[in-house]
Amino acid sequence: RVDGIDVDASAVTEHLRVYSRNRVLLFGAVAFCFVVLAAGILAWTFTARVLQPLREITGTARRLSIESMGERIGEVRTKDELAELAETFDDMLDRLQAAFDAQRHFVANASHELRTPLAVIRTELDVTLSDENADEAELRRMAEVVRDATERAERLVGSLLLLARTDGAGLAAREPVDLAVIVASAWRAVRAEAEKRGIRAEFATPGAPTFGDPALLERIAGNLLENAVRHNVDGGWLDVVTQAGPQWSVLRVRSSGGLLDPAAVPELFEPFRRAGVARTARTGAGLGLSIVRAAVDAHGGTVSAEPVVGGGLSVTVHLPALP
Repeated sequence: RVDGIDVDASAVTEHLRVYSRNRVLLFGAVAFCFVVLAAGILAWTFTARVLQPLREITGTARRLSIESMGERIGEVRTKDELAELAETFDDMLDRLQAAFDAQRHFVANASHELRTPLAVIRTELDVTLSDENADEAELRRMAEVVRDATERAERLVGSLLLLARTDGAGLAAREPVDLAVIVASAWRAVRAEAEKRGIRAEFATPGAPTFGDPALLERIAGNLLENAVRHNVDGGWLDVVTQAGPQWSVLRVRSSGGLLDPAAVPELFEPFRRAGVARTARTGAGLGLSIVRAAVDAHGGTVSAEPVVGGGLSVTVHLPALP
């Protein structure tokens, strides 16, 4: 009996079943919506915290340019793979900034070195052309000065091209080479200049086989001997030694010269650095040891230098021995 009315028990049961199902569906739907909303809020919160370092990395990468290479991501709040990624990214930026700074410095020095002979040529031409009474002797003197300045610019451009081809590049040829042979060849090119200045040379050059590009290896020996002669003192000395070992073949060139600061010796391997002379000096371009270092690096070797007691420089080159 429901509200004073007799009804079939099966109808009441069916009604209660439908009613209960609808209530369950209603409350289930409401609970599901709350669960989805809560899950969305939690997911957004955790995702925002996790992705914040990634957004910082992306933002920094977008803002970077050659003018703003000093910007870094810095330390991130998380200590996971994203922190490692940020650290790796900052290290890469440090290397890129160092490369850009070195490039700017190199271009500035190269421009300065090229400007000097060009300024000499321009000055000589202007002075001579402004002199209406210039005779044949004056014109010849001007021509000789222009020729010397042109040769200096040509040597500088040649050295720059050789350094560009050597630095970071692979070897064009690979064949057995004896360091004693290339030393003898390089000495023939500077022997006359050394004898003219009264420089005493001593050689202890037994066979020291290595493996690489003969032209670059000869340039290594040539630059070392040229520096040893041109930056020497009149009546000085130079000593050349080659040694063969199981792993390394050694070439060492020692020479007398001016006093050098030990702290400044490593800088001699940088472009346009000269031992004991001004950067605007007319003797060489300051690229000899830079080319030596680039060529040695291309062969997988090492080069080091140290001042000689009493004045002078000693340069030691280690090259892989012939297998």
